[in-house]
Amino acid sequence: MWSFETDAEFEAELAWMRAFLDEKILPLEVAQLDEDGLAHAVAPLQQQVKDRGLWAAHLDAELGGQGFGQLKLGLMHEIIGRSRFAPEVFGNQAPDSGNSEILARHATPEQRERWLFPLLAGDVRSAYAMTERDAGADPTLLTTRAVVDGDEWVLNGDKWFITNASVADFFIVMAVSDPEAPPHARASQFIVPAGTPGLEVVREIGTIEDPDPQWGRVDNHAEMRLVDVRVPSGAMLGARGSGFAIAQERLGPGRIHHCMRWIGQASRALDMLCERSLYRFSHGSVLADKQMVQSWIAESWADLHAARLMTLHAAWKIDEQGVAAARTEISAIKFWGARMLHEVIDRAVQIHGALGYSTDLPLESMYRYARAARIYDGPDEVHRVVVARQVLKGYRAPSDGVPTEHVPTRRAAWVAAAGNPTSAIGAGTR
Repeated sequence: MWSFETDAEFEAELAWMRAFLDEKILPLEVAQLDEDGLAHAVAPLQQQVKDRGLWAAHLDAELGGQGFGQLKLGLMHEIIGRSRFAPEVFGNQAPDSGNSEILARHATPEQRERWLFPLLAGDVRSAYAMTERDAGADPTLLTTRAVVDGDEWVLNGDKWFITNASVADFFIVMAVSDPEAPPHARASQFIVPAGTPGLEVVREIGTIEDPDPQWGRVDNHAEMRLVDVRVPSGAMLGARGSGFAIAQERLGPGRIHHCMRWIGQASRALDMLCERSLYRFSHGSVLADKQMVQSWIAESWADLHAARLMTLHAAWKIDEQGVAAARTEISAIKFWGARMLHEVIDRAVQIHGALGYSTDLPLESMYRYARAARIYDGPDEVHRVVVARQVLKGYRAPSDGVPTEHVPTRRAAWVAAAGNPTSAIGAGTR
């Protein structure tokens, strides 16, 4: 049976995080600080998190984390997701968090010493250079090449939408090292220091989130070019040809974190929706008395609750059976969570009217960020295909082509495809 319970000690940590976020982090959103002022304000908060033992909690204890597992991390990210500044305060901001995870698993001792430990300490920043213009949803189509030349690798290619590229101290670059190998064994990953000759960050890319980005800001997305970039053979991260597998390993748990952050963000939007409905008077009564608004609240609560249960179940399954076993659940929460996030925030904007559309409230920025959720970590359409294919593996067409109403067989097939115990499914459906 599934269980999302945690121990009393961890529940106390979650309670501390909620109070800390409300009292210390959320006020930063209205302080109108510049980059230097924000960094100055965040530093003492980061120290409090470190003193509490919650810094970089996504890593194992021997690397400065807590070894919590995905379920506990998911509950933490639900709180962190309520503020865009919280990931920085807790030392698990993207893409540094995902990069630190694969460095922890695949880096050599020398690579750990040079890159991982400074990254964990917050002394350097990183970027993950995988995406290309024509290979955003399908990494097997990457064209950036890595060719052996003596004891060096020479990298050539163009990368697109690379987060933190203009502020990164090093890049993890995915490039095709073995073009004749099977599709999922062609690419390798390389650690490339910023400033390496031939590596150029071409421009910051304007987005819906930030149409006119300033150069060198954290969380910006950039276009970059590699022209005869030379790195030593020791710059390869992990085994040759394992680039795709490492990328999947990085993205699986990361989608749990993203979805739980979306749940935290949507919970905040629902809070604002409900509060607005209770004090805004219009056409003879407060908005909470209007059936349309009641429907928005009910749908938002149900969407949010469903997303939360689905995501916690995916996290539980990763902890119990590993990332590969949770492939269907991970893809399902990605597209369900992204839709939920947009819908809940959209309703919150609507009930606030012009105020929700204005920058006086955080809803307008939350709304803009929500649109990207359907694209990041693979477009929703790709994840729907993954879920459909996995579910269909549990079915077979009737041999004579005639439909059958043998319900128990079909139900058993669905359960097998979902990878869950029959008793647990039954308990939830009867």
